[in-house]
Amino acid sequence: FYALPQSPQTFKQLLMVSGYDRYYQIVKCFRDEDLRADRQPEFTQVDCEMAFVEQEDILQTFEGLFKHVFSDIKGVQITEAFPRMTWDDAMWNYGNDKPDIRFEMKLKNLKAEGKVHADVLHQVDFKVFAEAETIIAIAVPGASEYTRKQLDELTEWVKRPQIGMTGVVNVKCNADGTYKSSVDKFFNEAQLKDLATFCDAQQGDLVLILAGKESRTRKAASELRLEMGQRLGFRNPDVYKPLWVIDFPLFEYDEENNSWAARHHPFTSPKPEQIELMGNPEKYGEIKANAYDIVLNGTEIGGGSIRIFQRDLQEKMFAALGLDKEEAQEKFGFLLGAFEYGAPPHGGIAFGFDRLCALLGGQETIRDFIAFPKNNAGRDVMLDAPSAIDDKQLNELKLKVDA
Repeated sequence: FYALPQSPQTFKQLLMVSGYDRYYQIVKCFRDEDLRADRQPEFTQVDCEMAFVEQEDILQTFEGLFKHVFSDIKGVQITEAFPRMTWDDAMWNYGNDKPDIRFEMKLKNLKAEGKVHADVLHQVDFKVFAEAETIIAIAVPGASEYTRKQLDELTEWVKRPQIGMTGVVNVKCNADGTYKSSVDKFFNEAQLKDLATFCDAQQGDLVLILAGKESRTRKAASELRLEMGQRLGFRNPDVYKPLWVIDFPLFEYDEENNSWAARHHPFTSPKPEQIELMGNPEKYGEIKANAYDIVLNGTEIGGGSIRIFQRDLQEKMFAALGLDKEEAQEKFGFLLGAFEYGAPPHGGIAFGFDRLCALLGGQETIRDFIAFPKNNAGRDVMLDAPSAIDDKQLNELKLKVDA
C-alpha cells in the first residue's frame, strides 16, 4: 500500500521562494505507470529547477546540456538549434505530442472533426468517408509495389485491439502514372489522382487512409506512420533527431466528471499573454501552458514548465479546477503563503534517466538499463513481489483488506 505524488513539485518551488537559485536532484521515482517498453513503475529521474528564468532560459540551458551529452557519450556533434514545434502542429502533422522527425510521412488531414479539407471528398459518394468524423492519410514513399498479401496484413494490423480501426483504404500511385485503389468503385481515376495530389504522393508511393472518430483515428494514424517508418528502415537508432514541443494546452476537459483538469499539473503557468483568460471558463480550452517537452526519436525524454509564482494567479488556477478558497487554503496554504514573500519567477524540467540511457544505447526498452526491473506485469521476479501482506503487519498499520 502506498500513495505517491508525481513529483516533489511544491517542495522545489518552496526552495526557489526561500532563496535557492538552482536545484537538481537525481532521484528514484515510484509512479503508477502503464507498463510499456519505455516505462517502469520504478525509474530514475534527473529533476531540475531554476529561479529568475523564462522559458527561453530553460530551453537554452538544457539544450546545451543535451548537446554535451551527445558529444561526450556518442561522439555526435549537434550544431544546429533543436527544432521547436507547437503541440497543435505536432498533433496535426504527426498525431501525437512526441513526433519522430527522423523521417517525413506527415499526416494529411482530409477531414478533421467533421470539417472537410480535401475538396475531392465532396465529389464522391463513399459512406465510410461521409460518416467519419476524421479522415487521415499517409503517403508512404516507394511502397506502391506492395502485394495484396502485404496490404491484407496491414489491414489486419490496424484491426488489432491496440490500434482499434475497422480497416485501411489504400491508393497505389503506380510508376506508370496510373492509380489503383481498394475502393475503386467509389472513386474514378481522376479523383484518385486528386486524392494523391492532396497527400503530396509521388509516382511509386502508396497512400494509406484511416477514417473514424477523431481521437482514435489520429492515434491510429500516428501508430501506422511509425509502423511504416519501421518497416521501411526510416527509424535508424543511430540517427538522433531531438526537438522541443511547446505550447501545450493548460487544461483538458474531463468528460466523465464534467470538469476541467490540469493537463500537466496545477502549478504550471499559462502563457503570459493569456493570463487574462484565466477568469473566463469559456476560454479555458484556448489557454496554452508555459510548458515544454524535449523529444528524441519519438520518445519524450524530459518535460517541464514555468511555474505560477503569484498567489492570485494560483488561486485562479485552483478555482478553475474546482477548488474553492477554503479548500485551496487547507491543502496548499503553505505554498500560497510563501508566494506572499515575493516569489521569483521560476521553472524547471525533469528527465527520465533510464529512458535516455536506453535511447543512447540504441534500445527501445528501459529494462536493460535497470538492475532489477519489473516485468511486463509489473512484478519483481527476483523477490516475487508484490506478494500477500501478513495479518500482523496489517494490524500494526490499522489496515483491513476486504476480499
